Amino acid sequence: MFIPHSKLSILIIDDDAAILRTFSRIFQRNGYCVSVAEGGKEAIEKLRSNSYDVALIDLRLPDMEGTELFPLIQSNSPRTLKIMLTGKMPPGETVEGADALLNKPIQPEQLLSVIDSKLKTKNIET
Repeated sequence: MFIPHSKLSILIIDDDAAILRTFSRIFQRNGYCVSVAEGGKEAIEKLRSNSYDVALIDLRLPDMEGTELFPLIQSNSPRTLKIMLTGKMPPGETVEGADALLNKPIQPEQLLSVIDSKLKTKNIET
């Protein structure tokens, strides 16, 4: 079972407004401080002024590839967990620099479980 994380922050980057609303509610109910960005440029502005524990990034954004955000995330907040979401990759594929690659659609419980597991692993490693 997922354990709520108070004070953990997440940046959700996706061009689908329904996904932003749904994921925002899910993460807020689970104790996260949530920020959203509808594209890469908006995400860059937020990443320059804030650090996040988790970045949930759509692989294909309207103004750039989600992976283009990795260097900025790495330089601003190297401990940020980078979770890529896509509906366009075959299972088993990987994205260099991502802590996880998940296919859409994804069940909220599965997403929370993956993030919880990856956060625990990162905390052990650091």
